[in-house]
Amino acid sequence: MPRALPVTFDVRVDLDLGSFLLRRRTAVAVDPADLLPAADPWSRRGLTALDADLADRGYLPTVELRAALARLAPLRLAELGGALLGRIDHLLGTDREHTPLFRRFPDAVPEVAQLNHSRRMRAFLRSQPHQPCARCGRRGAEVGIGLLAPCAHLLCPDCLDAQDGPPHCPSCGTALAVRPFLFGGRRKAVREQAPPRKGDKEPREPRGSVLRPLRLLNEDETTAALAELTGLLTRRTALNPQDRDDLAALLAHAPADLAALLPAEIPVRETKALALAELLRREGGSALPVLAERLTTATDVLRLLWAHSGAEPDLLPATARRLRLRNLPRPLRRGLLGVLDALPAASLAEDLRRHREPWLRVGELLHPFEHARRFPSAAAAFALLRGTDLDAATADPGLAEPPAPLRVERVRGRRRLAHTGFAARVESLLAVGDAPGALAELAHRPGELVRRLHHLLRVHEIMEPGAPPPAGLSAALARALPAVGPGPLLGAYGRLRGPRTAGERRLYFPRGLVSLAYGREDHGTVVPAALSAPVVAAIEAELLRRSAATLPVRPEVALLDEALTGMAVPFAERSASRALVSVPRGSTLPLPPGDRLRLFLHWVQPDHQRVDLDLSVALYDAGWNSRGRCDYTRLTFGRRAAVHSGDYVSAPPPKGASEFVDLDFAALEAAGARYAVMVVFSYNDVPFDRLPEAFTGFAGLDGTRPGGSPLSARAVRQRMDLTGDARVSVPLIVDLAERRFTWTDLNTTATSGYHSVARHGDTIAALCGDVLDHFAPDRRATLWDVACARAAHATGEVLVRGLDGTVRRWRREPAEPVGGFAERLRLRHAPDGPPVTGPLPELLAGRRAFLALLDADLPVPPGLHGELYRLHPGPLDAAPDALRRLAAGDLVATLAPAP
Repeated sequence: MPRALPVTFDVRVDLDLGSFLLRRRTAVAVDPADLLPAADPWSRRGLTALDADLADRGYLPTVELRAALARLAPLRLAELGGALLGRIDHLLGTDREHTPLFRRFPDAVPEVAQLNHSRRMRAFLRSQPHQPCARCGRRGAEVGIGLLAPCAHLLCPDCLDAQDGPPHCPSCGTALAVRPFLFGGRRKAVREQAPPRKGDKEPREPRGSVLRPLRLLNEDETTAALAELTGLLTRRTALNPQDRDDLAALLAHAPADLAALLPAEIPVRETKALALAELLRREGGSALPVLAERLTTATDVLRLLWAHSGAEPDLLPATARRLRLRNLPRPLRRGLLGVLDALPAASLAEDLRRHREPWLRVGELLHPFEHARRFPSAAAAFALLRGTDLDAATADPGLAEPPAPLRVERVRGRRRLAHTGFAARVESLLAVGDAPGALAELAHRPGELVRRLHHLLRVHEIMEPGAPPPAGLSAALARALPAVGPGPLLGAYGRLRGPRTAGERRLYFPRGLVSLAYGREDHGTVVPAALSAPVVAAIEAELLRRSAATLPVRPEVALLDEALTGMAVPFAERSASRALVSVPRGSTLPLPPGDRLRLFLHWVQPDHQRVDLDLSVALYDAGWNSRGRCDYTRLTFGRRAAVHSGDYVSAPPPKGASEFVDLDFAALEAAGARYAVMVVFSYNDVPFDRLPEAFTGFAGLDGTRPGGSPLSARAVRQRMDLTGDARVSVPLIVDLAERRFTWTDLNTTATSGYHSVARHGDTIAALCGDVLDHFAPDRRATLWDVACARAAHATGEVLVRGLDGTVRRWRREPAEPVGGFAERLRLRHAPDGPPVTGPLPELLAGRRAFLALLDADLPVPPGLHGELYRLHPGPLDAAPDALRRLAAGDLVATLAPAP
C-alpha cells in the first residue's frame, strides 16, 4: 500500500499516489528511508520473480529502478512489488482475473523463480526480438539484444563490452558466465554485410511488441503530486474525466494553505471552479477575498456553487435537475451577491439568462431581493430573470431605477424589466441577411466571431453570391484572433478549410453527460473556397505566431510521426470516457500487429439487480450494407471469422462476468466485410452509470497468454470505462482493408430494452458512416497540423517518420517564409534530399528537440532534451526529466493566446 503523505498534507480522501504516478508518469516511487546501505541478497533473488511478472504485463524495470528495489528489505520488497503488480493489473483491467504466480513471494525457493524467469524471457525474446536494452534503451535485431547468463536480464553486446573490470549484469550485479548470453546477444549477419544503400527503407518494428520502461521516480511523491496539481490547474484546455478525478483528489490532499498554491491564472473556468470550491470548503467565509478576485463572470459564481454542492461544474441540464444545492451562511451569500453586483449590468443579465433554470434555483439560495438596496444590479438582474412585476415591488428603491442597459417595459399592463441580449441581436441580424451588421456586433466578442464564422460567410454568400468577403472582416479578424482560445480557433480552421458539398451530412455533438452524436443532411448554401481561403490563411498565420510565442527556447531539431495525420484535435473532453490510452475521439490509428484481435467486456452488477450487458460486432461492406453480426444470437460468423465466447445474462458481485469476441481480419475480408463495429448493449436497459464496474477494450492476439488466461495483461492495448446514462456504446470502428481503427467513444440513443445488433444495425451504420466522413483529415484539424505549426519554428531541421518507417528531412531555406515552410511540411511536399539512412538516436543525441510521435519506440539518445508528445509508451519514456512530456491537451494548449 502507498505510504502516508507528509504531515503538511491534509488527507481527506483516499488517493493512491502509487497508482496515480504509475498512470501519469510510468514511474515508481521508492522511499529513501526504506533503502538499505547495500542490496539485500534475498531481495536480489526475489526481484527475479518480479521481473517475470512485470514482463508478463509488458513492463521492463530500468537499471536505476531495479537497483533501488534491490536495496529494500525482503518484506518491504514483497509489499511494494505486490502493490505495483496490483496497480498495473487494475490499470489494464486484468485485476479481476489475476492470480499471483508465486503465492509465497519472495519467501519461495529462489531457484524456482530463476528458472521460470529464464524460460519465460527466452520464449519472449524468441517470439518478439525487438526489445530494448535495460541499460541504453536501444533495440532491434541488428543490435543483438540477449539474455545474460545466469540472471536472464536483457542487455546488448555494446553495453557488455563497455564495462570496466569483470563482466557483470548492470541490473543485478551478478557475475556473468564465460559465455555471457543465455540466448541472443550476437550481432546478426546484417552487421557483416555491406552498409545499406541510400534510399533503402529500414523496416519499422510492429507497435506493441516492445516492453515499456518502468522508471524510478526521481523525486518524492509529495513533490511529484504538487507538480501534477500545478500542471492540471494551469492547463489551457478542458480536462477529461480522468484528469478531473485526479485534480479533485490532489486538491483534497493539498497542504492547508491552498490559496498560496493556486497559480495566478487558472485558464479553464471549470477547473477554477473545482479549485475555488475546495478552498471554500476549507476556509468558508474567510475565502471571500480570494473568491472576489478570481470570480470574473456570473457563470463563474454559478460553477462555484455547483462544485461546492458536489456536482461537476459543467452546468448541464441533467445535472441541474438532480442537484440539491448546499446551503450557504448569510455572510457568504452577501459576499457572492457583492461579486455579482460588481459586474457590468449587461453581461450579468446575459449570463443569468444563458443558464436560466440553474440561476432560478440559485436565486432561492441567495435571496437577492433581501439586499436590493445594497446590491441593486444583482437584484435587477434576478428581477429580469424572474419576470418580476415592478408595480408590486415599487416599495423597494433598489428596483425603482434599474441600471443601464436594462429598461422598463409594460407587458400586459404590468411594468417589467427588459433587455435585448447579445445573442438575440446577432441572430436577428443573421436571420434577415444583414451580415455587415452581424459582423459589427460580433467584432466586440472575439470568441463568438470565430465560432460563427461559417454562419456569417454563408449568409454573406446568400445575399451577395460570388462577392469578396464582407468589408471589415479582415480588420475584425486581426483584432479578434489573438484573443481566441485554441479550441474555437482549430474548430473554425477545420470547418472552413475542407471541401464541402450541398446536401452533405453533418455531425452534431450536443453537450451532455454522455457523448452522443446526431447526423443530418445540410442543404444550406456552400461557402466557396474563394470566400473561406482568406479566413483560413489568417487563422494559419495566427497559429504560427502562437507556436513561436510559446517556445521558451527554439528547438534545434524536430521529429514528427506522419501517423499523427489521423489524430484528431481533442474536443468535447468533458464527455470522454476514462481510458488506458487517451485517444482523441475521431482519431484513426493502426491496429495492433498480427491478423487477429480480441475484444473484451467485463462488468459487475449491483446487489439485488440483474444486469445483462452484451458484447457484439456489427459487420458491414464498403457501402455500409450489413454483412452479418457476431453476438449472443450468432456466436460465430463465416468460417470462424468472428467467434463469440458466449452470453452471460448476469454478473453477480464480486467476480462479475466477461465476454470476448475474436476477429480474424483475413477471414472477415473473405466473407465480404469491410468494417467491423464494436458495440456494447445493455440488454435489459440498465444505464452504465448504475454499475459498480464496467469496462471494455481490445487486446492483440500474439499467441502468448500465460496460464491460459483469455486476457493477457501484456496484450491489452486499450481499456475504456463504460459510464454515463447510456445503454448502447460504440467504442471503435475497425477498417479491415486498411488495418486501422477509428476511436469513436460514442453512444446512441436507446429505449425500452431488448437491445441487439438486429434492432440497432441501421442506426449504427448511419452513425459510423457520418463519423468517418466528419473526421476525415481534410475536414478537421489534426494533431499533425498543430505539430507542424510548432516544428516549423525549429532553427535546424525537421525529420518526418513516414507510415512505412522511412525518415525524410525538411529544412527551411534562409529566405523562405515560415508560413510557406509550414505549408510545405504539412502537405509533405518537396523534402530535402533522399531519405535519411542513419539511426535516429544519433541524429537527436545532445540536441534540444521537439518530438511528436505515435509510439515512443526509440531508444533514449544521450543528452536529448526538449518536449515529447507520444500516444503509446515505449523505451523513450525512460528519458530523463529534461525531456518534458506533453499530453494531447498540452500540445493543443501551446496554441493558447498570451495571458
